[in-house]
Amino acid sequence: MLTVLIDYAAGNLHSAEKAFQRMAREVDAGDVLVSDRAEDIARADRIVLPGDGAFPACMSELKGQTGLYDALIEAVEVRARPFLGVCVGMQLMAKAGHEYEETTGLGWIDGEVGRIAPSDPTLKVPHMGWNDLVIDTPHPVLAGIATGDHAYFVHSYQMQVADPDQLLAHCEYGGAITAIVGTGTMVGTQFHPEKSQSAGLRLIANWLTWAP
Repeated sequence: MLTVLIDYAAGNLHSAEKAFQRMAREVDAGDVLVSDRAEDIARADRIVLPGDGAFPACMSELKGQTGLYDALIEAVEVRARPFLGVCVGMQLMAKAGHEYEETTGLGWIDGEVGRIAPSDPTLKVPHMGWNDLVIDTPHPVLAGIATGDHAYFVHSYQMQVADPDQLLAHCEYGGAITAIVGTGTMVGTQFHPEKSQSAGLRLIANWLTWAP
């Protein structure tokens, strides 16, 4: 089995690569490859879309790299390859983003991305650091992960999910912040699982062995 982390110039993938490689070895899930080549996405059994930065810039980079966007759509929408979006990679799953300008997303999750607006004015944006997960919807990728487990967040924008069945988990930061979404063969995490210690590594292992 081959898991491909898409490199589209939207963040440093070193820590994510190491975490996915480690868990793939532990659960005998095959090889993990970081690639910016459409042909590697086309042959992948599982696909991870990371992302750091602004929604419009990340979408532009994804569409601007030769063949990457089309290969991603073919793999996920047509061939139903298991998909994991991380941070902005999760946000791109939404219908639209409103960071600096309105930008069309992948449209896989019924939701839109807007700036975090905590009800408590003393809470700073970006939302950065450790926060407790609250599980909303059971899912195989959450096996062994419980409400109260910690995850590491770094973001100023969040996805507002319209369909509650697609909201797997949230955290509280002056209001509910979407933490994990999912539908069909697709899952997304706003937090960085590779930086979230035991809960994050467990989620990676679960996703690598998940058979949707």
